[in-house]
Amino acid sequence: MRIISLDSIKGDELLAKDIINENDTILVSAGTVIRKEYVNRLKELEIEYIYVEDEIGKGINLAESLENQIKEQCQKTVQNLLQKYTYHNNSELEEIAYIADEIIYDVFQEPEVIYTISSIRNKNESTYSHSLNVCALSVILSIKLKLPIKKIREIAIGCLLHDIGYTYLTFDYKNINIYNCSAKELREIKKHIIYGYTAIEKMDWLSSTSKDIIISHHERLDGTGYPFKLSGKKIKIGSKIAAVCDEFDSVVYGNLRPKMKVHDAIDYIVSQAGVKFDLDVVNVFVASVAAYPTGALVTTNEGEIGIVLRQNSKCPTRPVIRIIQDKYNNKPRQWIEKDLVKELTIFITGTIMD
Repeated sequence: MRIISLDSIKGDELLAKDIINENDTILVSAGTVIRKEYVNRLKELEIEYIYVEDEIGKGINLAESLENQIKEQCQKTVQNLLQKYTYHNNSELEEIAYIADEIIYDVFQEPEVIYTISSIRNKNESTYSHSLNVCALSVILSIKLKLPIKKIREIAIGCLLHDIGYTYLTFDYKNINIYNCSAKELREIKKHIIYGYTAIEKMDWLSSTSKDIIISHHERLDGTGYPFKLSGKKIKIGSKIAAVCDEFDSVVYGNLRPKMKVHDAIDYIVSQAGVKFDLDVVNVFVASVAAYPTGALVTTNEGEIGIVLRQNSKCPTRPVIRIIQDKYNNKPRQWIEKDLVKELTIFITGTIMD
């Protein structure tokens, strides 16, 4: 299985996963043969990418990634809970803690887990995916930082709720770029943390760590963040972790800012280590995130094109790839696998969006 863009559809591709909308309604069922004439209709439904089963992607199971496991298990529940809360049904919000527990359990099942983020999200996918991604990555980093399990749980809950304040914004902010929006729009967007904290401030079941993440996940080590321009040790560890996870997921998916490829987003976070982001947090982040997602098409320094088959947990920047085109632009008669942990003279030079 692999992911392709609608623009690359030639016709007769076999759909590997259901295409669904944000209400979990199946638009096109897995097993459907995608015709060229379907493309415009899918674009009207804000679908940009689909999963297909073909020879190139044979044997690749994207569903096994932690991101996809968590999304399939938890996204609808999180969406329902937060939507009920928006409509003043506050009594059920505490159930968000059970989602945090599920995510923590999933991560503990794979102590050597490498977080693989696909770098693509269809426009019609729920924005709640972001909160789930931030939560899952924060749990991985918290475990690797050897934090107590109670603290990990509090951080997970805080990350699930960190953007709850966006439900109180009264304008359409989703297509805004914070780097070229008006001063008024930027002020309104920044208010989401105040709205969020005000909404949950008096909830006794939420810990101070969880509440702090909601109001402080945009603070930065050098004092350039908001709302209080905190710096250094004044920022608590939970918020330092949330800051890295939130920023990474946002730039990978292009939430309110220009979109980056995964490896470029990692480089960006690393460039701000010790400046905007805590150095210890960034170090475990780099050791935890796959630079080249499973299923991605990549180029090598030898002029080949490959597809990422699986990750190496000890070295997230050097996965196992399948060569699908050699340096002479020929397709090999048999697939050749190269483990870049063992093939030390080969390295990935870039990614290709099919």
